[in-house]
Amino acid sequence: MKRVSQLTALALLCGLASLSSLAADMPHTLTLAQVQEQRGAVIDTRVSAFYNGWPQTLSGTSGHEPSALNLSATWLNAMSDEQIGAWAKQHRLTANTAIALYGSEADNQAVKARLEKAGYHSVSLLSDALQAPDRLQRLPHFEQLVYPQWIHQLQQGKQVTAAPSGDWKVIEAAWGAPKFYLLNHIPGAGYIDTNEVESEPLWNKVSDDKLKALLAKHGVRADTTVILYGRDVYAAARVAQIMLYAGVKDVRILDGGWKAWSDANLPVERGTPAKVTPAPDFGAPIPGQPQLMVDMEQARGMLHRQDASLVSIRSWPEFIGETSGYSYIKPKGEIAGARWGHAGSDATHMEDFHNPDGTMRSADDIAAMWKTWNILPEQRVAFYCGTGWRASETFMYARAMGWKNVAVYDGGWYEWSSHPQNPVTTGARGPETAL
Repeated sequence: MKRVSQLTALALLCGLASLSSLAADMPHTLTLAQVQEQRGAVIDTRVSAFYNGWPQTLSGTSGHEPSALNLSATWLNAMSDEQIGAWAKQHRLTANTAIALYGSEADNQAVKARLEKAGYHSVSLLSDALQAPDRLQRLPHFEQLVYPQWIHQLQQGKQVTAAPSGDWKVIEAAWGAPKFYLLNHIPGAGYIDTNEVESEPLWNKVSDDKLKALLAKHGVRADTTVILYGRDVYAAARVAQIMLYAGVKDVRILDGGWKAWSDANLPVERGTPAKVTPAPDFGAPIPGQPQLMVDMEQARGMLHRQDASLVSIRSWPEFIGETSGYSYIKPKGEIAGARWGHAGSDATHMEDFHNPDGTMRSADDIAAMWKTWNILPEQRVAFYCGTGWRASETFMYARAMGWKNVAVYDGGWYEWSSHPQNPVTTGARGPETAL
């Protein structure tokens, strides 16, 4: 065995001391106060439903730690290493950011491994997570975005948080005949064809009389809790928004839609919808909430104002006039003075509002995205798209976020562009153009 020189021994001792110091600087656990002192980041590794505010048990805590980010372990299989890095960069995480995780042990370990692979090595656990209920944050109306297990427990007659106060129905919404519904659907779910709530030539909502007949046909009264889902979330949201306009007091959507139910491996059934007993009356005047829809003149009056925003929920190529987004809408361009609220890659996608599993992106992310374009919660805000679907999904998210004065401009670009006197613009532009 070789003898170690005094100089080498000293170097080894210094190295060990350095490693000990490094270990002390990066403890295995951090408290929230320690993370905040280091200007670090807290990450909630649970599914978004619990992050948003649903308690994991009936008597459990509700919400997430202050300013926590949500990176659910369930998303990891759908995210490449590049996407993990992009997510971290978007949330201003650097290699030296102190990061503290909380959730189940397995979820924390899975997220920690992916973050470290992406180059983030200051990853610890949050030691006091969910132990101070008064400091937790949640969506003001998280109950409006239900999750699969909640529906399943409700159907089994189990006690659930934010249970319907009376009769309730689960209904699938989609365009046209129920071809996918016939193959598999949530047990006991009804079916609504979106053609029942909107019609040509502009695909605006049907008349109030037709809406009243539709609700009666499906056994829906003003006091019925309606839980809607779709193969596309925005199909369910379109029906939900129109039902709220009609006056149904409690309308909810399944966050993430049919995919969320399918991914949860919960029971399904096939075949035609069960026969529904029509409702003898709605139990209230229709529309019950007319302020949830604005017409073209009202939309025009919201342009270039500090206290209002007319918000385009269309892809960037649609917003700058490269494409109309639709085969049946010929004019390209955008409402002059409208603010861009983001959407997705094209007219059939809403990636800007979705987590990797298709659930609603965090409210903080959405609010920050809108604030860049001067779209603020204290304003009167009306969302529009081509014909109302994407706008309705965004409306449902804003409502869950607690935005109190939101609506849908039902006519959207289809109606606006069909009137030559309406101001239209094209080309890349920034938020200042809407001031």
